[in-house]
This record gives sequence, structure tokens and C-alpha cells, in this order.
Amino acid sequence: MSDNIFATASFHDEVSHVVVLGRMIAIRQIVPENAKIGAPTLVFLHEGLGCIGMWKDYPGVLAAAAGCPALVYDRFGHGDSSPEDKDRDLSFFEVEAHHILPALHSACGLSDVILIGHSDGGTIALLHAARRPVRGVITEAAHVFVEPESLAGVKAAKQAWLDEGFRSRLERYHGDQTAAMFGAWSNMWSASWFRNWNIEPSLIEITCPLLAIQGADDEYGTEAQIQAIVNGVRGPVDDMIVPACGHAPHLEARKVVLERMTSFIRSLSY
Repeated sequence: MSDNIFATASFHDEVSHVVVLGRMIAIRQIVPENAKIGAPTLVFLHEGLGCIGMWKDYPGVLAAAAGCPALVYDRFGHGDSSPEDKDRDLSFFEVEAHHILPALHSACGLSDVILIGHSDGGTIALLHAARRPVRGVITEAAHVFVEPESLAGVKAAKQAWLDEGFRSRLERYHGDQTAAMFGAWSNMWSASWFRNWNIEPSLIEITCPLLAIQGADDEYGTEAQIQAIVNGVRGPVDDMIVPACGHAPHLEARKVVLERMTSFIRSLSY
């Protein structure tokens, strides 16, 4: 598989906004020239500090490789979407999965999707698939419970926040929302009331095909996360542990992850 397919394929690539639950969500819609009739839409759900731009060109690369249209979006409080309208609590992931994501699908006219969720986005994808029909799910570094490694990773990020260069890099993507976004994420994950958060009981409701990916050196979690996912779901599941790789396999091990994701998507007949 060629890694430069994004550069050679022709796309309709549009960034815009849609109204979701009375507020604005920024979206990027990608339709590759080779999109197959009847193909599901790949919906990309970003990490805890992420947004549309931080996926870089990967959604377009994967969309072209798989022959599927794609939708990438900024959650509220991220990138160019409206700010969050309340403080986060234990219901944060459930609200994103069961209320906001279905409303986004409706606003964009989507009924046949494959969810691709990174980190917090992977958690949201799992919870959504436990309640709603989807063609399939791909997770990268998804969390299903809190580990000491998760807390250590957040602590390291809070220390990095003191560095102006780190803040500036985030500000390029999140603008005036950067401080509020970082605070909402880091405060939730480090809060005492979040320590016992666990979505393993929901996994048994997932019956769609699933590919779970994690870097062997993920700084926010161990292979216990992916083992819990594999052991917890009822549908067909495959896993991929990427050696010498941290929290973002699609960027750190781009070629092998692209190949594995593409193969999985193509296996879902369309």
C-alpha cells in the first residue's frame, strides 16, 4: 500500500460548521475520488487534547485507501467548535457518546458509519457502539478504566503545560479555547471523583466488528486496557499492539497502522 495515496488522489474536502444541540460544531468532510457507492462514512473522534487539525492528513489518507467518505469533527470546547457549556463530571463520556454524537450524525445525514476513535475519542466510540448500530469500530489507545499510568500521563502533561512552547503548539489548534480545554481535560482525569470511573460493564453490549490498537509504550495506559476491550465485547474483535510506539499509533507507526485499518475497513462488506 502506498503511503502517498493522499497526495495523488482527488478529493472534495470541505471544512464547515453544523448546528448540533443548539451550538456549532466544526466539521471536515472528505470524499475521495475513489469512494465506493454504498460505502460507510469513517467518523474520526479525536483525543482528549485533539481536534480536526491534529489528525493532520491521516483521515484523508485512510479515506482514500479504504474508498470511503470521512467526517472529522471538533468536540465542543475544541478547535473551532463552540465552547463547552458546563463543567465535566462522571457523565462526560456518556453525554458525548449517547447525545452529542448521535445528534451530529443526524445533522450530517449519516446512518452508516465506521467510528475511528483515538484515546478519549476511542472511549466515546465504544460507548456509542454499545447503544447504537454502527458498521464497525476502530479504537486507538482507548480508555475503559483509570490506571496509575493514566494519572502519571496527565501529571506529565500538566507539567508540560508550564512550558510556553507546549502551550503555543496547542494554541495553534485551539486558539482562545486552549486554556479552558486543557483545564477541563486535565482536571477531570486527575480528579479524585474520577478515579473509579470504569466502562467495562458497557462493553458486553458491543456486537459490531472491532479493531483495538494500542502502542506498547503508551504513556497513558497499559495493555490491560486493550485486553479489557477484547475480553469484554461480544462481537468479532481483533487487536494490534504496536511495538516501540506511544499514544498515537496513526502518527508514530503510520504505515503499519494505515495498512491494518484499511484491511479492517475493507473486510466490512460494502
